[in-house]
Amino acid sequence: MSKRPEKTNEAEQMRDIAVAALQQSKGEDIKVLDVRKLTDVTDIMIVATGTSDRHVKTLATRVLEEMHDAGWSHVGVEGEEAKDWVLVDFVDIVIHVMRAQARERYNLESLWDKTFNDIVGQGTTEEVMESVTRG
Repeated sequence: MSKRPEKTNEAEQMRDIAVAALQQSKGEDIKVLDVRKLTDVTDIMIVATGTSDRHVKTLATRVLEEMHDAGWSHVGVEGEEAKDWVLVDFVDIVIHVMRAQARERYNLESLWDKTFNDIVGQGTTEEVMESVTRG
């Protein structure tokens, strides 16, 4: 499992370090989504755009370096070979670094920020999931 320093507001501290790393490496259109009320998988998702394959990889690498320097270990990195979307998983936060075309295609912000917030307003998580699975 993830090695994490004992701190209060851990997800927020992780978020701040990851966002700073993305900003320092010139990540574009950085969005932070608090998904705690929507899923148990993670607390915060961060989505950022890289301008090229190399830039996407550089952004992901910079986040990994800064988070490790702060004492957190990642549990997974996916997509390094695909070159248009790299996912870095620190359990409490998940960082998606994407090229513009991939970001537009998958539109994660709409999925998590708008759609699920609209659905969650319609009842408890169990009720919503039951209605979604029924169609």
